[in-house]
Amino acid sequence: MTGGAGGGEPLAARQAQLVAALVADGPLPAGFDAVRVGAARRALLRKRAGEAAKAWPVLAAALGPRWGPAFAADRAGTEPVGGLREGWDVARGLRRRGELPVAAAAELAAREAELRYDGRSAPRPHPLAGLRRTISGLRRRA
Repeated sequence: MTGGAGGGEPLAARQAQLVAALVADGPLPAGFDAVRVGAARRALLRKRAGEAAKAWPVLAAALGPRWGPAFAADRAGTEPVGGLREGWDVARGLRRRGELPVAAAAELAAREAELRYDGRSAPRPHPLAGLRRTISGLRRRA
């Protein structure tokens, strides 16, 4: 099956090109309106920012109206990897630049105490997280 506007390219290839243009700064496929694709790209980035804000509520609240632009600056041109990972990447980028608000730094520290995230694969439980919870529980009982 081929697409008509793509010069005979298979439909799946054209779809992959469009997805790359929308989320990963790929080139605009032939036959698509740049203005409309740009609008869709921005809308998808806002949606991703909303998902990341759900996973990182303190970070998003601490940045307030700067959340959307900070997210877009960090994540534009990257493929979506889920709100947890994308928010984590944004928080780490802000920390590296010395721009992470104190409350968000505490949220990041708590997350890093519970999970390991290498910036490439899905976060997984930190090997010491269970021990930390046990010690914390024992302290509260004492």
